[in-house]
Amino acid sequence: MYKVQLLNKIAKIGTKEFDPSLYEVGENVTSPELIMVRSANMLESEFSNELIAIGRAGAGVNNIPVDKCAKQGIVVFNTPGANANGVTELTIASLLLASRDIIGGVEWAKTLTQDAAKAVEKGKSKFAGNEIKGKTLGVIGLGAIGGMVANIAVHLGMRVIGYDPYVTVDAAWRLSSHVTKAQSYDEIFEKCDYITVHVPATKDTKGMFCKAAFDKMKDGVKIINLSRADLVNSADMIEAVKSGKVSKYVTDFPTDEIIGVDGIVAIPHLGASTEESEDNCAVMAARELIDYCENGNIVNSVNYPGVSSPRNGMNRLCIMHSNIPAVISSVTSAFAADNINIENLVNGSKGEYAYTIVDIKSEISTHIVDEVKKINGVIRVRSL
Repeated sequence: MYKVQLLNKIAKIGTKEFDPSLYEVGENVTSPELIMVRSANMLESEFSNELIAIGRAGAGVNNIPVDKCAKQGIVVFNTPGANANGVTELTIASLLLASRDIIGGVEWAKTLTQDAAKAVEKGKSKFAGNEIKGKTLGVIGLGAIGGMVANIAVHLGMRVIGYDPYVTVDAAWRLSSHVTKAQSYDEIFEKCDYITVHVPATKDTKGMFCKAAFDKMKDGVKIINLSRADLVNSADMIEAVKSGKVSKYVTDFPTDEIIGVDGIVAIPHLGASTEESEDNCAVMAARELIDYCENGNIVNSVNYPGVSSPRNGMNRLCIMHSNIPAVISSVTSAFAADNINIENLVNGSKGEYAYTIVDIKSEISTHIVDEVKKINGVIRVRSL
């Protein structure tokens, strides 16, 4: 029986995906083969040899030591797109929060103790704002979330400019023909009244919203960040807001520095906090873990390549290895030496790491597993 440890509260609709006759699932499970996690910090965790995969019920994996896991042959999965609708809806709400002082008006209305109707008509002008129709929105990152935001903004009457140097063909097909393609970040910075960002935090994107970027933007630009806190240099943002260069900053990541700063709306990380998003992420993560555990298929991994193939009733050897020459030829030679015919072989690579699936009709002997483990560059071997 496989053991599945839950490091956070995971929606039951997801944990129900595990067949109780095959899997033991719970928060108190020890020495697990599989882990499901949401936001729990795993960066300092030590992993046992039994652990083969981690399923993140969400898109971001900055709470997981991805590289460390890769070196140990532990596949890290995420669930891209599962929470996209929830984050998209909050982004649209953020466009309105950036345009009109809705929160300030509501808080002020709570203070009215008598003759509220008269007081409202007298004081409401303090909270007036502007409409988004006819304004130019820059969307940085046109994946599942950014693409939907761009399309909805078009329907709301905005002029939309998008930039994503890594946009996939599928994502491009889903974009409205009314979304204009920008050639660079600078084009977004220079042309847009509103900017919303939907990219992961990488060495190339961390701190991308900084003084140098703000200097290129229109005066009074409005910025929305529901992706990651460290995409923005907080000190530079505070300075830009106080000077009026940025008229409003809406973020889903409150930090000590930005709390209470006029012109900054800090939402308490509600982007994917909907029942639907949590359910979708839990189900998707569970299915990814099950398919890998039972069939060796990798779909939506952040540290190993996507490699999958139908089982067709065959025995399967799954090999995680460094992306270096001669590994595959050494694997096939090992099978040939045992006079074993390979029925199917699929392979993929991702950066420093690669993954190979070998299907055969005969049983996979301990000897062949041991021989493959000896091959230079092999990290982990699983026999299914």
